[in-house]
Amino acid sequence: MNDLIVESVGLGLVVSLFFSELFGLAAGGMVVPGYLAIFMWNPVKLFVTIAASFVTLGLVKILAKHTLLFGRRKMVMTVLLGFLAGYSLRFLPAVTLGPRIENIEVIGFIIPGLVAYWMDRQGILETLTMMSIASVSVRFLLVIFNGGVQVENLVKGYF
Repeated sequence: MNDLIVESVGLGLVVSLFFSELFGLAAGGMVVPGYLAIFMWNPVKLFVTIAASFVTLGLVKILAKHTLLFGRRKMVMTVLLGFLAGYSLRFLPAVTLGPRIENIEVIGFIIPGLVAYWMDRQGILETLTMMSIASVSVRFLLVIFNGGVQVENLVKGYF
């Protein structure tokens, strides 16, 4: 499993850098596509992560109206608020989706904050579009590099 995370994050870095140079847009942070590619089989986690990013973006915009928030301070505050938003969602009760019971949790600890930072910096539509394209590309490359084995078959029992 650790090899899959390393492989996914590494591919995510390469794909993010390539798309950033090609299109001039970030994919929500350099490590975001790699982590999202691993969890594409779990739409609840994807949705909760994006929702936490929007909550974080709203909090940062409110906070920026009342404080001096720019540069490194804004980046750190956005990641911290994203962490807190994601962590607080863990206290919600699990939801039942058909035969499965899903915990409401975000992907990673800093992913919502990174996505929110880039949504604030370059725009919501641009960030979500590049993040989606890069994540699907990483997922595709993971399947190719693992001999056609679906990623969810590689991660069963770990998440």
